[in-house]
Amino acid sequence: MTNEPSPPAAPPAALPAAPPAALPAVLPGTARALEHLLARAQAEHRLPSVVAGLVRGGRLVWTGAAGTAVTDPAGEHLPDAAGTQYRIGSITKTFVAAGVMRCVEDGLSALDEPLRAHLPELVGAGAGALTVGQVLGQASGLQAETDGPWWERTPGGDWRELLPLLGPSALRHRAGSRFHYSNVGYAVLGELLGRLRGARWDEVVAEQFLRPLGMARTTTRPQQPAARGFAVHPWADVLLPEPEHDAGAMAPAGQLWSTVADLARWAGVVADGAGVLQPATVEAMRRPQAVDDARGAAWSTGYGLGLQLWNAAGARAAGHSGSMPGFVAMLRVDVGTGDAVLALTNSTTGFGELPVRLLAALAEAEPAAPRPWRPAPVDADALELVGPWYWGPAPLVLRARGDGSLELSGLAGRARSSRFVRDGAAGTWRGLDEYYAGELLRVVRSADGAVSHLDLASFRLTRTPYDPGADVPGGVDPTGWRP
Repeated sequence: MTNEPSPPAAPPAALPAAPPAALPAVLPGTARALEHLLARAQAEHRLPSVVAGLVRGGRLVWTGAAGTAVTDPAGEHLPDAAGTQYRIGSITKTFVAAGVMRCVEDGLSALDEPLRAHLPELVGAGAGALTVGQVLGQASGLQAETDGPWWERTPGGDWRELLPLLGPSALRHRAGSRFHYSNVGYAVLGELLGRLRGARWDEVVAEQFLRPLGMARTTTRPQQPAARGFAVHPWADVLLPEPEHDAGAMAPAGQLWSTVADLARWAGVVADGAGVLQPATVEAMRRPQAVDDARGAAWSTGYGLGLQLWNAAGARAAGHSGSMPGFVAMLRVDVGTGDAVLALTNSTTGFGELPVRLLAALAEAEPAAPRPWRPAPVDADALELVGPWYWGPAPLVLRARGDGSLELSGLAGRARSSRFVRDGAAGTWRGLDEYYAGELLRVVRSADGAVSHLDLASFRLTRTPYDPGADVPGGVDPTGWRP
């Protein structure tokens, strides 16, 4: 985890126009099914109010609302499904993480850099030796919560008050050894982000993300219309108002308020960067840093660099849940299709599996159309490399991708695979993922300039199995293949 490569520094792409607040694109039958799921969840989970939305193709294609106890128990009107603010809790962490990753893009920090490099007051403290990447990936071992009063229900102090909690006793596990969710860690990252940019963390988030994306309804404190948080009595149909406050130094862990319409724009960042993060950065954020394997089963939940990850039989999703007293929120993006679900409620105990069911209902009723195939230019030296290759007797194939990269995969069952991008010198490519991540693939040419073989991390890939003319290490038996 400490050796996670930093994304290359480059300015973000030009910003796209903000999508409209709503685009009623689902079919009437689909809308009725979604509204039924929402109404059933509101009734079964006894939610004061709940709003939800679905995103497809970067557009908010459906919104819905159920329940009328938005600001008081006797409420009589449904909330504005797209525009009512709810507290989003730990979804805040995705904004802080994106800000830190922008700092990495800009060369202001690195994922394998210790926190004390930018927060010198942590020198000698337990947290100081932790790397930026470890804290982003919830693998730092830092304690989950503060030592003082329940921070989610009491006003927070400043950084100076949090600092004494970051000594050796704050380390609950060896860094990098396991997944351990830490709200305290994101308080530290908020301070780091502010220190790197010379402004408060929320000012940085507003400047780099909220304003460019048109997220005017995402704020650190509620702005009307906004829901009030309630606790629902477990054995009676009565409500108890929950407190709302400024969490101070802990605010980066869960302070923000937002709306379905605004979070629809943020879902685009989780999907592809939306012009405010490089696609390579988003891909790095979605790469598992730690998985929750406490029960010993195949991993189903994990954490990337600031994003929660879900794995359902190989189908990946990324985003974040959020929970603060009086509120539960979810932002979840299907990595394969880009479809996203947003759900917000003003109940401490939340809405269960509602977001997953909404996303599944959309996929079942209106499957996402595959991206159309289009021809793409391929450089002559890359085109020269495509086609079958052999690692010893094992058949592989190298394909050119539309983004300029090469993809190596097996032709007969499981094989060591990777994507490769150019790496400076002509004829040199660097692995992006899987077994050969970070390793070099070099094109070796014969005296006449033709490609002789590929050198991949010392392995020889040849055009025929164990090609005797390709300098195979250990040589090739001169009698050749025989029965």
